Amino acid sequence: MAEPNQRPQRKMSTAGDGLYKVLGLEKGASQDEIKKAYRKLALRHHPDKNPDNPEAAEKFKEINNANSILNDETKRKVYDEYGSMGLYVAEQFGEESVKYYFLMHKCWFKARSL
Repeated sequence: MAEPNQRPQRKMSTAGDGLYKVLGLEKGASQDEIKKAYRKLALRHHPDKNPDNPEAAEKFKEINNANSILNDETKRKVYDEYGSMGLYVAEQFGEESVKYYFLMHKCWFKARSL
């Protein structure tokens, strides 16, 4: 159990469907489907249309983040294969290092558990 002053550690998604859910789509949606869903949700949650609703502004940021990742072919490929942890690793070590990072960690965990 976590200490009272300590926040629980956030788990990163490896399923790769969180960003699709933000846009209300299924994994594997086409670029056109992503674009349509983004436009619809962005208009609905835009801060200018909801000036007194801070939740709408947060949702708008979430929608923009999902769209920026899913519209970038390289980031989308990393996200689909490795989830949000893959995006984090790509940001830290470069996109070409993601596969090797997970390969090394997989081997390391096997060696440690023996």
